Amino acid sequence: MSHQYDVAVIGAGPAGSVVSALLQRRGWRVCVLEKQHFPRFVIGESLLPHCMEMLEEAGFTEALKAEPRFQFKNGAAFTWGSRYTYFDFTDKFSPGPGTTYQVRRDVFDHILIQEAAKQGVEVRFGHGVTAFDNSGDSARLSVETDEGRQYTLEARFVLDASGYGRVLPRLLDLETPSSLPVRMAHFTHIDDNITSPKFDRNKILITTHPVQRNVWFWTIPFGDNRCSIGVVGLAEDLAGDSETVLKKWVYECPMLAEILDKAVWDNGFPFRSIQGYSANVKSLYGRHFALLGNAAEFLDPVFSSGVTIAMHSAKLAAELLDKQFKGKEADWQGEFAEPLMLGVNTFRTYVNGWYDGRFQDVIYAENRNPDISRMLSSILAGYAWDSNNPYVDKAERRLAALAELVGPATCA
Repeated sequence: MSHQYDVAVIGAGPAGSVVSALLQRRGWRVCVLEKQHFPRFVIGESLLPHCMEMLEEAGFTEALKAEPRFQFKNGAAFTWGSRYTYFDFTDKFSPGPGTTYQVRRDVFDHILIQEAAKQGVEVRFGHGVTAFDNSGDSARLSVETDEGRQYTLEARFVLDASGYGRVLPRLLDLETPSSLPVRMAHFTHIDDNITSPKFDRNKILITTHPVQRNVWFWTIPFGDNRCSIGVVGLAEDLAGDSETVLKKWVYECPMLAEILDKAVWDNGFPFRSIQGYSANVKSLYGRHFALLGNAAEFLDPVFSSGVTIAMHSAKLAAELLDKQFKGKEADWQGEFAEPLMLGVNTFRTYVNGWYDGRFQDVIYAENRNPDISRMLSSILAGYAWDSNNPYVDKAERRLAALAELVGPATCA
């Protein structure tokens, strides 16, 4: 077993799979270190269409199309009280795919890393990184297997795609508090048995609580009569055991109570919760390393931006690292950090606008302007880096003006 590579990737999730395949396809020797064994459960199950560009470039799309449990997705629907509206991602401002999938992440992540391995990427499951030394001409990772064996791996560059594990931020003291409040989510998978024509399985359904607008729900249908369902809110509002809290809040929402009238909750899938998931770092890169996706920053699950940010960061890093390895000057601030944060900050504007009510007012406004809806649809479809879109280029100012124009929405 060799311990010398061009690139070591920490984590075999979507960012790790995509970046390793992109670099392998460019001719570089890549090793992925993954502490867990796959398949394993993780949340973040509704992809955005922009993801399909990176998945196609990495050579993964044919394998995804062959998985029957994945659900075709063409938009996002929103409901609040008796109100219902939606965005069609094929009717958007930005160029690029308008459809994608809603996926079981244990299956999805396993498919991606298997496809990367087929392309020649070396993948080591059960290998966790315990220390990082970037003082020399290359990076040195201390690795421990789940059987207790220890070794050192050397690489010209390390990409941390460890997600919530946040390996290098912890080892290098890069973590810094998020500006977002501490929220939590309770969730599970149900046998939904939905027959109501009001529910479109080709769209994620986002539900605003009829009274507490800072509490919302996701309903993500899969291709086998199952849904992922979760509630998100401030920790103090959602205290209690996950099953009790989730069911209580779900059945307070008119549309959810109606479409889930035949749902089977007791199907062997556990009720789970996560709390304080928003995270930030002092720097996205340093000597011999860069941080990808959730290892760098995670905002909020409301617009399913996490996997999209992860894959976009993977594409940026692969392109820049290929350039650096070929002896050209690589500007990690100007060609990685700043371009990545354009999209992150765009999403941040609309996440904040969702929770302070402005973006909800825009979404639930009657008779939305079609041109503006197409611009917003692009952002919700993941094209948060398209600076030709006025609602990306001047996101905060445009959102504020639009919210003022439409005025406060009411729960009908």
